[in-house]
Amino acid sequence: IMGDGLCAERDLLSSLRVLVTGASGYVGGRLVPALVERDAEVRCLARTPAKLDAAPWRASAEVVRGDVGGELAEAMRGVDVAVYLVHSIGQGDGWALREQRDAENFARSAAQAGVRRIVYLGGLGRDEDVLSKHLQSRHDVGRLLASTGVEVVELRAGVIIGSGSASFEMLRYLVEVLPVMLTPRWVETRCQPIAIADIVDLLVEAVARAGAIGGIYEAGGPDVVTYAEMMGLYAEVAGLARRRLVRVPLLTPGLSSHWVGLVTPVPVPLARELVESLVNEVTVRGPSATEAFSVTPMG
Repeated sequence: IMGDGLCAERDLLSSLRVLVTGASGYVGGRLVPALVERDAEVRCLARTPAKLDAAPWRASAEVVRGDVGGELAEAMRGVDVAVYLVHSIGQGDGWALREQRDAENFARSAAQAGVRRIVYLGGLGRDEDVLSKHLQSRHDVGRLLASTGVEVVELRAGVIIGSGSASFEMLRYLVEVLPVMLTPRWVETRCQPIAIADIVDLLVEAVARAGAIGGIYEAGGPDVVTYAEMMGLYAEVAGLARRRLVRVPLLTPGLSSHWVGLVTPVPVPLARELVESLVNEVTVRGPSATEAFSVTPMG
């Protein structure tokens, strides 16, 4: 039996055509079935549509070939809300510049097509801080998506907990493989993780909401922990013996990323960008998504 909120959400979504980018990715692969389940008309943009053929929701969604940096007129035609879930992190030396060009192209195409709203999942981190290249690019993409006048709902999140997330898999492998870890200072950085299920619920609500809701909303769970504490929590939940962390202050992000690349399945270029971001505290400081939306994140 659906509650009144879910019924209203379903009614709103059933009248929308939603374009989802990054449908083959970690978040997009969970968002599409959540939208389909609520009767939204979903169109997925994919560079290689065949990658989505095996998805259980494939028969319920339209898939069009395209790239966020290319021609998007057909993909955007008749779209009410476009969801931007793509990134180029660690993909060659010019990845940050490519992210900016893609965001500009996407925003311009959305404006020309009359898209009402763009929903974007970015990254936490205070704008006034000296941010890592990864986090700065996440913020730059949000700013560029909002540069053409289309309403943008930017949800900013830190570590997203769930199988398949690069950050979570990096942590999981480190804890499971290494009973003793040589760790740099960043393990004492604070973060505010959030579950993938809560992120999907926030994205669905950002798509479905009627009225103007454009702005930046910071999303995090109720717990603020250090990365060291999060590793300890994972070991406890996974039933592993207590892990011993030995601090090595001179262990640089570059050296750390190579070490992570050896121990985990995360590619070294991606690991480098993620590790360098761990020096920035990623906690909710600004407008809270949990206050603006109806989602109550789990701890």
